[in-house]
Amino acid sequence: MKQSLQLKVSQNLTLTPQLQQSIRLLQLSTLELQQEIQQALAENPLLELADEEAMEGERTLSLDSSNGELHEPKGDSFEAEPDPRKAPEPVSDQQAEQDNQGEEIVQRETIDSIEDNWEGDWRDNSGANADGDEEKPGLQLAAPDSSLHQHLIDQLRLTQASERDKNLVLWLIDYLSDDGYLTVELEDLWETLQDEPDLEFEELSAALSLLQSFDPPGVGARNASECLLLQLAQRSDITCQPSLLGNCQAIIRDHLGLLAQRDFTKLKKALNVDEDVLKVCHQIIRSLEPFPGARFRRIDDDHVVPDVIVKKLSGQWHVQLNPDVMPKIRINEMYASILRSHRGQSAQLSAQLQEARWLLKNVQQRFDTILRVSQAIVERQIGYFNHGEIAMQPLVLREIADLLGLHESTVSRVTTQKYMLTPYGLVELKYFFGSHVSTDSGGQASSTAIRALIKQLISAEDAKQPISDSQIAELLGQQGIVVARRTVAKYRESLKIPPVNMRKSL
Repeated sequence: MKQSLQLKVSQNLTLTPQLQQSIRLLQLSTLELQQEIQQALAENPLLELADEEAMEGERTLSLDSSNGELHEPKGDSFEAEPDPRKAPEPVSDQQAEQDNQGEEIVQRETIDSIEDNWEGDWRDNSGANADGDEEKPGLQLAAPDSSLHQHLIDQLRLTQASERDKNLVLWLIDYLSDDGYLTVELEDLWETLQDEPDLEFEELSAALSLLQSFDPPGVGARNASECLLLQLAQRSDITCQPSLLGNCQAIIRDHLGLLAQRDFTKLKKALNVDEDVLKVCHQIIRSLEPFPGARFRRIDDDHVVPDVIVKKLSGQWHVQLNPDVMPKIRINEMYASILRSHRGQSAQLSAQLQEARWLLKNVQQRFDTILRVSQAIVERQIGYFNHGEIAMQPLVLREIADLLGLHESTVSRVTTQKYMLTPYGLVELKYFFGSHVSTDSGGQASSTAIRALIKQLISAEDAKQPISDSQIAELLGQQGIVVARRTVAKYRESLKIPPVNMRKSL
């Protein structure tokens, strides 16, 4: 076959570095975006953080609540809003050159001016005085963190025990779990101390008894029954009633499994008591703490900051970006001026300037897309904001994508790890999307609304005769929502509601 040259026209899609960065920033969470900005600030000298004083009065990316319009100031940084009372300043050559380059970054006005007009404010305004001024809270000193082990050691120091007994108690404290339970058998501990001269098992038992007398009640127990029995022994309001104390001890010692299964019929027969006595015993046991060391456990809370905030203004729901999550960055004007006056002499700095402009533009585009998608969600789920989750409508990503002219994958990136502050709490944007169930009338009901109905039905049930999943399915069918029993069970489990036998009470 003879070789020859041919010309052929074809189209292919190429992801430019700018487009790749835009896609990457769009799918980042707020925390990841802040880390990305910090890395860019460390690597690019053309970027800098704007001073807090300089940022006061400057515009940030948000939605104008008065008319919902977007504002597009020009320049490489977040410029302040001009004061209409002042005469306009002449445009400098530098600014004109920037305008000609067409480097515009989408920005919005600050939302501070609409805070006072917020209707239906669900925040706590108890800190405001009669004149509307916020009162400064009094000085509060944070309590020092104290672990369970340290709390027990502090009590041990106040006892009159001998040094030998104190050392044994200290040794037992080291074998306590975070919940306050002794993790090994006392016999095994005694065998490991055979090298100690004249150490009797009774001494170790006495040390454990001393430990179990400390606060919190139940600490040092070897199982749940012993933990609850130790707490009962320290309840003066119960120990003064021998009959009631004996019934509670019998339940904890011999019938704790029946109580967990809520088999009250067998419990009454085993204890030979009536329902009123069993009800009192049940309430007392429920008031005990099965994990005495839980209040000393350190929990690292992951605080989620909302990306957008929904507020009701003049009877209409408006979406605005949270200014606290928007990075306060800009291009270093000094370096930019040097580069403009010495064009072509520093290719590396010129490339870094272009990268800085790309970053600013892509960050603004990220917030703009989040705002557009959030506004579309609010408009589509207006029933949720007016009446709660029971009025949630079925919604899929494709509907928002078609409405805004975006790709479905773009909407998916926007709604992942992005959060909205609503009157009903902080929710992820994906919360507003869900499957649907057909109704008898030919309509559709959101799975979120069905979960809300199930939760509502269970909350209103009789605790003595809770409704089963089959009964819930029948009640939903009476409202025109046809769901199977297994679907009700799946939704109930997703709400972390126990089954019917675990919800029964006296």
